[in-house]
Amino acid sequence: MRKLERRAILCLLLAFALMAGIVYYIYELTVEGSTWVASPVNQHLYTNGYISTGSIYDRNGDLLLKNKSDGGKKFNSDYEIRRATVHTVGDKTGNILTAANVAFAGKLVGYDMLNGTFTTGDTDRKLFLTIDDEVCRSAYEALDGRNGTVGIYNYRTGEIICMVSSPNYDPTDPPKLDEDDTSGTYINKFISSTIVPGSTFKLVTSAAAIENTDYDDFHYDCDGSEQYGSASVDTIRCTYAHGSVDFEEALAKSCNCSFGKISMELGAGKLEKYTKKAGLMSSYSINGIKTTPSTFDFPNGTINLAWTGIGQYHDSVNPCSMMVYMGGIANGGKAAVPRLIKKVETPNGLPEKEETASMTEELIEPGTAKTLTGMMKNNVTSNYGEDNYPDLDIYAKSGTAELGGAQKPHAWFVGFIKNKNHPYAFVVLVENGGYGSEAAGSVANQVLQEAVSR
Repeated sequence: MRKLERRAILCLLLAFALMAGIVYYIYELTVEGSTWVASPVNQHLYTNGYISTGSIYDRNGDLLLKNKSDGGKKFNSDYEIRRATVHTVGDKTGNILTAANVAFAGKLVGYDMLNGTFTTGDTDRKLFLTIDDEVCRSAYEALDGRNGTVGIYNYRTGEIICMVSSPNYDPTDPPKLDEDDTSGTYINKFISSTIVPGSTFKLVTSAAAIENTDYDDFHYDCDGSEQYGSASVDTIRCTYAHGSVDFEEALAKSCNCSFGKISMELGAGKLEKYTKKAGLMSSYSINGIKTTPSTFDFPNGTINLAWTGIGQYHDSVNPCSMMVYMGGIANGGKAAVPRLIKKVETPNGLPEKEETASMTEELIEPGTAKTLTGMMKNNVTSNYGEDNYPDLDIYAKSGTAELGGAQKPHAWFVGFIKNKNHPYAFVVLVENGGYGSEAAGSVANQVLQEAVSR
């Protein structure tokens, strides 16, 4: 009798394990089914390892890429648009892992529990991205062959309007690169790079100072340098002597000596806290594509902490994360999480849920965002010149990231515009471009002018 009881219990346990396995499989099939189907081993959907179904369009319906049944690809007929969008869309051999044709293969293949990947007729699924191909072309032209990246997004909806990385190439003819290549040709720098930010990081230091110091009473007499020790390496230097400056003037003139002093007063703990709060040390998911987190060191009590608050030392910032922080300032604390998928159209008429916005955690206190917004406008009116950005209600901060030696500095220009129909935050990086507002600011103006005209 006991033997029968033990066998019965064992059978019940096995039955329970079987049911649990079936439930888990159904759950995984529901959640991961499209990913499984999109595997290159599925010869129904891949030819010679290349996806052979689905088409990719920009937000206005311009064809960017059509996958063909023989494994070939049809790209946009415009050479400049092909190059401008290669890091967003992909190339003919799948070299860019964060590109839509690789990262969103499941969307292009299509899968549902009822029909699998079956479709009626010969029509493929259509993936519409949020980018505007003409704005991307404008960014490509503005970079004019220089390395760097340009990003613009709607900080209320999360839609990425422009995402261009350079060096780029024609996706119909990918270059052959050596194994030790460091050009970043196959890297989308907007998503996957981290680069020394220079004075753009002073916006984070400013947020910390606004909330933790008597910034209204701040005054500093800048004679061009500030000594922190006996050796020349213990000296913070400015490009020139700024004279007597208050807090707002220190930001507008990007006074290194002032911000070195502010950083030392704040201390490592507060600088790290506000850097984390700004979202710079986290990764964003762009429809499943992970951005690379920024990296920092906060060495308390040394001159290197001063350089950290200035945006130098070991600071290395992801361009997308910096753009989202600009959106948080513009939007009063929170910003939409960036996204690249606008919608998917299915050939069999079954609806697919359109992508919607989700918001970040609070990146900056609302009151601090308002104060910093006013200071960023002052940067433009008192330093960069509003005439350089005609008809754009622009709020910005430049950055000139020093690299040491004979290398020209990286030029940054970040910020946002206040426009009811175009609430855009932006980031521009021109590698080895020189001074931020001169090299990167002109790129920002050209691309934003195109973006608001669309």
